[in-house]
Amino acid sequence: MLKRMSIMLAALLLFVAALAGYTVIRIRATIAKYAHFALPPAAVTSSVAQAQTWQPVLSVVGSMRAVNGVLVSTDLAGIVSQIAFESGSELKKGELLVKLDTRTEEAQLHSAQARRELAAISLQRQKNLIDKKVASQSDYDAAESEFRQADAAVEEAQATISRKTITAPFDGLAGIRQVDLGQYLNVGATIAPLQSIDPIYVEFSLPQQNIGEVTTGKAVHVRADGIPGHEFAGVVTAIDSKVDETTRNITVQATIQNPGHQLRPGMYVNVDVLLPAESGVVAIPATAINYAPYGDSVFIVKDATEPGPDGKRGKEVVEQFVKLGASQGDQVTVLSGVKPGDEVVTSGVFKLRSHAAVMINNSVKPGDDLNPNPPDT
Repeated sequence: MLKRMSIMLAALLLFVAALAGYTVIRIRATIAKYAHFALPPAAVTSSVAQAQTWQPVLSVVGSMRAVNGVLVSTDLAGIVSQIAFESGSELKKGELLVKLDTRTEEAQLHSAQARRELAAISLQRQKNLIDKKVASQSDYDAAESEFRQADAAVEEAQATISRKTITAPFDGLAGIRQVDLGQYLNVGATIAPLQSIDPIYVEFSLPQQNIGEVTTGKAVHVRADGIPGHEFAGVVTAIDSKVDETTRNITVQATIQNPGHQLRPGMYVNVDVLLPAESGVVAIPATAINYAPYGDSVFIVKDATEPGPDGKRGKEVVEQFVKLGASQGDQVTVLSGVKPGDEVVTSGVFKLRSHAAVMINNSVKPGDDLNPNPPDT
């Protein structure tokens, strides 16, 4: 019985040894078969880095504000007797807007003018008597005082009539009229908004680290949603004297020419502040950058160090860490790591590694425009 079991155990061990040997042979054969296997080249696009003149900009969001803007309102209460403007009309300084009923004030003016005329006659009479030395100085002083009071009453009536005649305080564009003919208006009632919008101000905030880059006279470009394909030019005209303690931003004001009145107060706009142009800047498409926590990098295309399976030398990439600068549109500047003339991969960087074989196919390339204008979708 023991002899039989020993034979069975030996047979089992022999079978296991044979199976292990066969597996080792198969593994070695597979390793030898794929020892020279190479991944096919990755299809990528590329672009040659070039030195160019770069126009850096500071892009922010701003708000439009009228050079002069008020809600024209009444100074005195009264009934509207005349409306001399239309909603949305362009007005000149001093042009009549609304006139309130002034019949009572005009009657008071006529009465005051009559009293002044009588006081003037009395004053002249007293002056003649003084010259003849038949009247006292006190009588002349009383007559002069009465004339001055009558003259002041006339000016007061005229001022009241003037205050009930509302005119445009400056050249501007009228808004929607808020009053109707015959309506009774209380003191301070709104007649219409009036905005002076050519030129017009745009106000925006910049971080305190950009204060040294922006000075009065710097050119700005303004673009607004709803006005596609149109860019408005202007210059920085004022910089606030204080930095906001909460945001550490400073407010900047620029003046924009607005002859067509397309820009309106209260609109949000995109503002580009043009900084001094820099020459010799190396810029590449932003899609070429492989962003990573340990550092940004690009893949530079070079001739392969080893021939491929077909015996020909193709292209491979080498990863290069870079230091980035400002960006504009589809491009970003490279401060170090890329030289003019280097060919960099512009798409497919996520699937690459150093010395990976690549095949350049630039039939369809990603955007590379400083001022992209993508179509509406």
